[in-house]
Amino acid sequence: MFTTPIMCSVKRQLTLCKAVSQPAIHPPIILTKRGLSISFPTTFSLSLAGEDANAAILDADDDEELLEKVKRDRKKRLERQGYLQDLVYKLSEVGKAIENNDLATAASVFGSGTDTDWVQNANVALDKLSASPEEKTVVDTFNSSLASLISSVAANDVESSKLAFVSSASAFEEWSSLTGLAVQLKGF
Repeated sequence: MFTTPIMCSVKRQLTLCKAVSQPAIHPPIILTKRGLSISFPTTFSLSLAGEDANAAILDADDDEELLEKVKRDRKKRLERQGYLQDLVYKLSEVGKAIENNDLATAASVFGSGTDTDWVQNANVALDKLSASPEEKTVVDTFNSSLASLISSVAANDVESSKLAFVSSASAFEEWSSLTGLAVQLKGF
C-alpha cells in the first residue's frame, strides 16, 4: 500500500480592528402598532410606580421614631416571655414537689396564692400574647386550672393537686403551641 501525504495550507486573514475595517451594521428599527401598544402602557405604568416608590422613603426623624417603637415593642415582648419563662420554671418546681408528695415545697413556690407577683405577671403576659379567641379560651382554662392547683396545694390534697397540675400544664402547653412560643420557652 502506498500512502500519500496530504498537504494543506491554511491562510488566515488577520483583522486588527473590525470597527476600522468594516462599517457598523445596525438592524433597522421597525415600529409596529403592536410594539407601540405594548410600550406606551408599560412606560406609563412604570412611571407611576416610580412615584409611589419615592413616597415610601421616610424622613430620618420618622425612621428613628419607627426604630424606637420597634425596640420598645421587642423589649416588652421579651419581658413578657421572661414572665412566661418564670412560669415554666415555677410549674416545673411545683410538679417535682407534687411528684414527691411534698406539698409544703409546692406551697412555698406558689407563695400566698393567685395574687402573687409572678402569677399576676404571667397572667398579663398570657393575655397580651394571646391574639385569637381560641388562645384566650385556653388562657382562661389555664387560669382556672392554676387556681385549682393553688387551692389544692393549700388544702394539702395530693390527688387533687396532681390532677390540677396535669390540667394546668396541659393548658399551658396547648397555649404555647397555639401561639408558637413552645420552641422559645426553655424547660417546657
